[in-house]
Amino acid sequence: MSILTQKDSDELKDFIEKHKFFLIIGHKEPDGDCIASCLGLSAIIDHFNKPYQLISAGPFKRNEIIKYQKKFTDKIDFLDEAERKSTGLFITDCSEIKRLGDLDFDFKDIDTFIIDHHKTSDLPPNAKGYINANAPAAAYLIQLFYESIIGPVPKALAEILFFGICTDTGFFRFLNSSQTTSDVFLAVSRLTADGADPRKIYNEINNGKPWSTRKLLGVLLNRAERYLNGKLIITYETLEDTHKLGSEGRDSDALYQLLLSSKETKAAVFIRQDSPTTCTGGFRSLDDIDVSVVASKFGGGGHKNASGMSTEGRIDTLIPAIVKEFARIM
Repeated sequence: MSILTQKDSDELKDFIEKHKFFLIIGHKEPDGDCIASCLGLSAIIDHFNKPYQLISAGPFKRNEIIKYQKKFTDKIDFLDEAERKSTGLFITDCSEIKRLGDLDFDFKDIDTFIIDHHKTSDLPPNAKGYINANAPAAAYLIQLFYESIIGPVPKALAEILFFGICTDTGFFRFLNSSQTTSDVFLAVSRLTADGADPRKIYNEINNGKPWSTRKLLGVLLNRAERYLNGKLIITYETLEDTHKLGSEGRDSDALYQLLLSSKETKAAVFIRQDSPTTCTGGFRSLDDIDVSVVASKFGGGGHKNASGMSTEGRIDTLIPAIVKEFARIM
């Protein structure tokens, strides 16, 4: 049974029919699910023959999404008052304006429709949309909307949506035993029937990484430290690391997989010093450890077993603070 209702699909359709032009945007530092969700929404709007702009603040750091960068822009067309009133804003794979990144545009008072799947997400005041934390990927939700409103997914879009779903599910290894998981496999089986090639998409996600990322992975593993009797592992990247090894083609998934495979480890954290005064971080966990609780303490959020943050601070002061918060839940 689909987690979408006919009412959900009708609300999205009504939103599209109500507006003349659309802005489609996801979170800054996009991943495969974010990009696939935006492209899926653009395909739905194409069905209604209406114009749109695909927006991303970037940067496109991940090797597997670079080929899609040319479809997006970080320069939003100027809209006069009348145009703003007829414009619909789609936000997907996040629900907060502050997570869209540094864009020269005022999103205030533009009709907004949000499609997201993060546990810590919520609809802002006056926004419409659909948020379901049980969905493993925003691209999965977009697939369901497309099939409900339009019908079978064309091959090119099937490949993109399959790619997005695989990104957020770790090629399905993050899924558990549930009715939602059963429905996800039914959905992706439809995508393969529509032409998505699992082996090709797996190779696109996991192969072709820059050599510098292999070197960085070694640095981060060597620097990793265990806390709380080995239940927590934290590693970090300095500004010097970024300068020396670059920021393109990151492979955080491989890092988390290696850290979490260590005996007794229940959670792993990666912190990157982005500027002298700001850091970003990623949180991953196994089983019942809810890292979104910790991420929320540092201005972040996400899923129970996968969350992120972007905050003021430095690595040397953030690590003790993060360990303290994990000690509360471990």
